[in-house]
Amino acid sequence: METKSMQIYRLIARLLDYPDAEMLENLSMFDEIIDSDSSITKQEQKKLKDILTWMRMHNVTGLQETYVQTFDMTPEHDLHLTHHLFGDDRGRGPALVDLGEHYKSAGLEVAEKELPDYLPLILEYVSTLDDMQARVFLGDAVKVLTVLAENLEKASSPYSSLIRIIESRGHLAQAA
Repeated sequence: METKSMQIYRLIARLLDYPDAEMLENLSMFDEIIDSDSSITKQEQKKLKDILTWMRMHNVTGLQETYVQTFDMTPEHDLHLTHHLFGDDRGRGPALVDLGEHYKSAGLEVAEKELPDYLPLILEYVSTLDDMQARVFLGDAVKVLTVLAENLEKASSPYSSLIRIIESRGHLAQAA
């Protein structure tokens, strides 16, 4: 069951997913979540508010074009995390199967159309964990998240700040 403090992961998952009209219509609800969740740090609040402001400056079509150009047309920005570890190597398959089995054992059903390493899906799963479990799970992905954030920063993508929030929370687990 998602706790209030885990809403940040569900929020970021939604912001990293393909944008649609419903998401744009609900940006004020995202503001409310950010303002009401005491587990979100001031620095995280600023990053989240900045991306909401950026999104409000675009229409749905503009956001969709940016999203496709950023994540679908640029392999270095792929939101499928095992892609950064294995590329199209054969080692990727077993990693995907293992992650899918992990989700199943936790009671999470993954839609057949989505690979289990898709970052918004990972964040949906993480939102069901307690804070330390979430940080430890993300800690296992910190190296990939760091590379992804750096690649997005090189492209001046506003999405990089979302990856940095996730990365930071994973680093906190490594420090604990």
